[in-house]
Amino acid sequence: MELAKKKLGLMLSTGPDHATNLRAARGLADAALDRGASVYLYLIDDGVRALRDVRPLADRGAKLFVCAYGCQKRRIALEDADTVTYCGLVVLTDLINGTDRFIALN
Repeated sequence: MELAKKKLGLMLSTGPDHATNLRAARGLADAALDRGASVYLYLIDDGVRALRDVRPLADRGAKLFVCAYGCQKRRIALEDADTVTYCGLVVLTDLINGTDRFIALN
């Protein structure tokens, strides 16, 4: 299947301590990027704590979105706004509606 013009949306709501979901998110994103797809990753709830673990995906071209409220609630400083977009649930809705496939890892 040609993936060069496809969009994959991923949502991660679990923290780095849930290694299975983190590995799945990174693996799916890496595989999609390798095949030329666009990847959009949204971190929500405890998933905001996995930002450092998924940041290398931005270097490969993935778009990273992080729930600003989740960061505020967990007292995580907003940083590196040049590679990360801090936003709310409206953006998550747009990703769900605007991607060819959307996978939620809870």
